[in-house]
Order: sequence, then C-alpha cells, then structure tokens
Amino acid sequence: MKKIDAHAHVGYFGGWANVGMNADEMVNAMDKHGIERTVVSYMDNAVTEDAVKRHPDRYAGLIWVNPYKAETDLPLAERLIREEGFKGIKLHPLFDAYTANDGVVHPVMELAGKLNVPVFIHSGHPPFSLPHSIAQLAQDFPAIRVVMVHMGHGNGIYVQAALDLSRKIDNLYLETSGMPMHTKIREAYETVGHDRIFWGSDAPFHLYEVEMLRTQLCGLDDTALENIFYNNIKTFLNL
Repeated sequence: MKKIDAHAHVGYFGGWANVGMNADEMVNAMDKHGIERTVVSYMDNAVTEDAVKRHPDRYAGLIWVNPYKAETDLPLAERLIREEGFKGIKLHPLFDAYTANDGVVHPVMELAGKLNVPVFIHSGHPPFSLPHSIAQLAQDFPAIRVVMVHMGHGNGIYVQAALDLSRKIDNLYLETSGMPMHTKIREAYETVGHDRIFWGSDAPFHLYEVEMLRTQLCGLDDTALENIFYNNIKTFLNL
C-alpha cells in the first residue's frame, strides 16, 4: 500500500528525548517502509530547508513558527512558502510555551490565510496543547485548515475530545501518530470524515512499524486505509 507520512521531524532532539534522524537516514527509512514522501518540520528551519532542497521529491516542508518570534519567523515563513514550496506552518505550543487559542497565535493564522496554507498543531499535553484550545483556534479562523497532530496523543480523554470537537468543526483535521487507540482511527474515519484523517509516524520519536501496524489493524478496509495512508494527505497538500 502506498504511503505518505503526514508528520515527522528531520533533525536531532536532545534532552529527555535524545532521538534524531538526518535527512539521508530518513530517506533510507522511508525506502525500507515503502513511504513515498514525508511531511517534515524541525525547530531549526534551516535543517528542514536543507532536507527539502536535497530531496525535493521525498520531502514536503512545514516551517516551524514560534509566535513569540513573529518578527523573524513570519517573514521566513512567507519566503519558504512562496519561494521554496513549503506546504504549511507547524506550531508546537508545548515546546514554545503558549496555548493555541492565545492571541499571540493570531498573526500566524492571518499569514496562513494570506498564503492559503494549513497549520499543523501539536496536541495532547497540558497545559499548552490541549484539544479544546486547538479547536477554539480553528473556530476563530474557519477559513484556515487546522491539523491536530497526534489527535489528542496518549490520553484517552484528550483523544475523545479531539474526535468530538472535530465532528463539530469542519476545518479541523486529525493526524494519527503517537495516538495509542487503534479503534479511534476507525471512529475518526467513519464519524469525522473520510478525507479528514492522515497517517503519520512522528519519526524519530516513534517506530514506523508500530505506527503503521496500529492503523492497519484499526478495522477499516483497504480503500479506507489507502485514503488514510496516502490519498488524503496527497490531496490536502497537493503533493
């Protein structure tokens, strides 16, 4: 089955995580697991830009924006999207210490609207990245497509909240990586929307084999799985 990885990171994360994968290592892993292309981001956007330039047919870039650094990050985002073909913006409220529904994020969303690109937002960790705050941001900017990365992550209450809120908010999409409940992938596909859920690995934080198997065993047929693994994100980002 064809695959596009909707969420991964090229680069090294130190500290508690101590994981990393450079651009060439990730391409090798993609080849091993039959992944056609990967949507990547990293704290240092120069690393992502280099990966996309060296492997333009394998990577689609998201620019990591810190809203507190809007003076530098927003012009960089506009350049990378307009000139280098980056496909969207990545926000990480947990890493950069803000809530998604804080006003500091609004200039980022306004730029996303101007450039007609989606915003991918990390979810699942209190107090900064809870589903309700991401959902409120999506409601405040209904013309902008918002992807709730990890669809609530590891806490079952947050996962259910991600699904419940997405059913009510048409511009809110879900990505699967790091979410442990295979049954919720099927539920999302059947109740949120066939085109509104994407498979991702969150490499190097998670193993490709684990992330793939959870989706493969969620109880959906091959047509549905091909949508989750490939068709949905391909269409969403025009890859």
